[in-house]
This record gives sequence, structure tokens and C-alpha cells, in this order.
Amino acid sequence: MKFALGLPIDHVERPDEFVSGAAVTECARHAEDLGYAAVYVTDHPAPDAKWLATGGHHALEPMVALAFAAAATERLRLLTNIYVLAYRNPFLAAKSVLSLDVLSSGRLVLGVAAGYLRSEFNALGVDFDRRNELLDEAIEVCIRVWTEDAVEVETDRYRSRGTTMRPKPVAQPHPPLWIGGNSRQAIRRAARVGQGWMPFPNPAAAAGALKTPAIESLDDLRTRVEYLHECAAELGRPVPSDICCAPMSLTHFGAGDLDFGRVRDELAALEALGVTWSPVWFPATSRAEWRERAAAFVAAVS
Repeated sequence: MKFALGLPIDHVERPDEFVSGAAVTECARHAEDLGYAAVYVTDHPAPDAKWLATGGHHALEPMVALAFAAAATERLRLLTNIYVLAYRNPFLAAKSVLSLDVLSSGRLVLGVAAGYLRSEFNALGVDFDRRNELLDEAIEVCIRVWTEDAVEVETDRYRSRGTTMRPKPVAQPHPPLWIGGNSRQAIRRAARVGQGWMPFPNPAAAAGALKTPAIESLDDLRTRVEYLHECAAELGRPVPSDICCAPMSLTHFGAGDLDFGRVRDELAALEALGVTWSPVWFPATSRAEWRERAAAFVAAVS
């Protein structure tokens, strides 16, 4: 199993410690030196006060933050966990993704999902109720402009009469697409267009707010992995080569006690279900503490 380490850039209360160019580059280098396969960031361009007051968090723009990580490293993969394509014009998103792919020598893995925060959609002027339709549309447009020339697309929001993007992606035919979400719709999307699927542990109490079904146990995940295989078989496509899922104890919903013995057991069980990647996240009050916890995890699971 490979591990993606969450960069601690949501700690905006201490910007010099966590949210600066020096902080991001130091954390990325540390992750690479420790042997992590990737670092990841989240996507919240316009969080509202109510959501922040009830546990939400800030985030840097994903492509910008990961560009700093890319410039400071040589082998580390760069993962969006996740990037809300529906927030953005797909041509602009495709160019941002392409730019990072090229400048990082093909190290970007693009995790995308439909999104769940209605207030953020409202702030960005995007129809929340159309988010799945807009995501599917954006994925199609992105793939086309990464792989074709003179792309023609017309919708109720934009019109392209022959768009060509250069340079071509370094990752061929395009950066890997991992589809996030626990719903059957998300799983079907992963089987249809994804090279990976990104379910996430989700307590039933949070399912309504996060707009995706609960995954509270290995049995919950197993059922969805089986459905992924069924969808791929129906479509005549290979099963996505990667499944990326965190252990419950290392998510924001976990106990936070960093019981690495428990984590090892969870990871072994996840791997037995076909999980190939795990994103891990560590709470910390300083970069030094974050570095220590990142190193302790590697020592515990290696």
C-alpha cells in the first residue's frame, strides 16, 4: 500500500508555521524524505462562516499549493483529495491541471468529486443541484482537451468552436483521474471514466451534511468494492487500478489518539479489500510536531 500525506495547510490560525511557501516546501520535502508516495490537499475556495464555525476549514488553492510541493521535490506524487471540478469552467480547470502536470513532470493525480457544500456553490455562482451533471460534463471536456485538438463543445454555459491546448500532458493519455464519493453514482462514475476510486470513511451522523452515504465499517466498504467490480464488468472496462481510502482512525472523524497499532490493523484490513493507497492526516500544533508524527507513522507501518 502507498501513502499520501495531507499537507497541514488548513491551519490558517498559524500562517507562518503552516501556510507559507517555506512551510509547504519543507513539509513536502519531509514527506519525500520519509518515503511517502504523495502529498495531498483539499479544495475549499469560498467557505462560509457557518460551516467554519461547525468544524469546516480553510484551504489553499490546490494547484498553487501543489505547485510549491512539486518544485521542492523530485519523486513525490501530487494528489487532490479532492478537487471540485463543478466549481470551475472546465477549460480553465483543464489548463490549470495541465500546467501542473507539465511542470511536475507528470506527477499529478487528479482526485475529483461532485462536492457537497451548498453555500460554497452559491458563493461561486454554480447550481448546487446540477453538481453531478456539471462534474460529468467537466470530466468529459477535460479529457477531450487533454487528448484531442480543435475541441468543439456547446452548452448552456459556454461555447468552444475548436479549442486546442498545448503542451500535451506529460502523463499519458492524461493525468490519472480518481473519482471520489461513496454513492452508487460516484462508483459508477469511477468505473466509467476513472483510473481510481476514492471512498472515504463517513459516520452516519455526517452522511446528510456531506451528501454521500456512510461508510462506517469494512463491510460497508466491501459492499461498495463489489459494486465497483460489477459496474466495471457491465461496462466492459478494467476495474480502476487504484482504490484510495483512509483508515477511520486517521481521518478528521477519528479519535485522534494516533494509536498506530490500531492503524496497522486497519490498513491490513483495507489492503485485503483491494485498497492500494491510503491518505493519512495528522493534527499538529507546529511543523515540528507534524514532522514527528509523519515520521512516527512511517516507523510504525514499515
